[in-house]
Amino acid sequence: MENRNNITEFILLGLSQKKEIEVLCFLLFLLCYIAILIGNLLVMISITCSQLINHPMYFFLSFLSLADLCYTTTVTPKLIIDLLAEKKVISYNGCMTQLFTMHFFGGIEVFILTGMAYDRYVAICKPLHYTLIMSRWKCDAMIAASCFGGFLHSFGQFLLAIVLPYCGPNEIDHFFCDVYPLLKLACTDTSRIGLLVIANSGLMGLVTFVVLLVSYAVILYTLRSYSAENRHKALSTCSSHITVVVLFFAPLLFIYVRPATTLPEDKVFALFYTVIAPMLNPLIYTLRNMEMKNAIRKLWCHVMGSKDIN
Repeated sequence: MENRNNITEFILLGLSQKKEIEVLCFLLFLLCYIAILIGNLLVMISITCSQLINHPMYFFLSFLSLADLCYTTTVTPKLIIDLLAEKKVISYNGCMTQLFTMHFFGGIEVFILTGMAYDRYVAICKPLHYTLIMSRWKCDAMIAASCFGGFLHSFGQFLLAIVLPYCGPNEIDHFFCDVYPLLKLACTDTSRIGLLVIANSGLMGLVTFVVLLVSYAVILYTLRSYSAENRHKALSTCSSHITVVVLFFAPLLFIYVRPATTLPEDKVFALFYTVIAPMLNPLIYTLRNMEMKNAIRKLWCHVMGSKDIN
């Protein structure tokens, strides 16, 4: 492969070329990003400032909210600014940095979701050994492993993109830098690189998704022996997890579990796992969870009480 690179910046074509649609999208995604910030920060602070932080499920949930917040921040602020910009430009270094950080935090989220599924499996299928298996140091180790796994995944994607020669054109038909759109701009044969991308992102996502589905199938089978009240409580928690998993993995698999090509629908599906899922996750985990509602209520009362004293 000839090592040449004449590109110093890329032009992002964004979501639409029509100004009226871009203005409407600007208002919509600005509100979405504000909701993401408020929702995920509220979940993180409510868990950290309460006894829920000592429970593995909520311990993982606080880190999931942090991963969501970091993940969407790698893409959404740039998207919002570009919707009002005449020319949507990102430097070569900025593009590679965005690709690395997005896959890093996305990988962390995938592994944290796996950890949360394992937590529910242990709690429901092995309740007598739950406190021994899900000890704090093991939870810390799982978070550390999630970060390491996210780094390995991201570094692999980053290497595949950075070794490619780019000599023009420099227009990326997307609203952020990702591997598949960059493969189209590379002035070399990228068929082998495309297979490596599928193996890294697509295969990892597919295997993880199948493992999650199997674990929840085992959980649902085990719940048959539970009382109606306990079954309802466990199903309420598991249904929240399953909803989050489907919202995140379904569009992700649509994009990465296929040959290295780009489709017009990719932008819409990418919005689901970069903006929509991080915005809905706090709602999904709090609306049907009484403990989270109580933690948020106590935090609100504490804040309002402090204001009254001042």
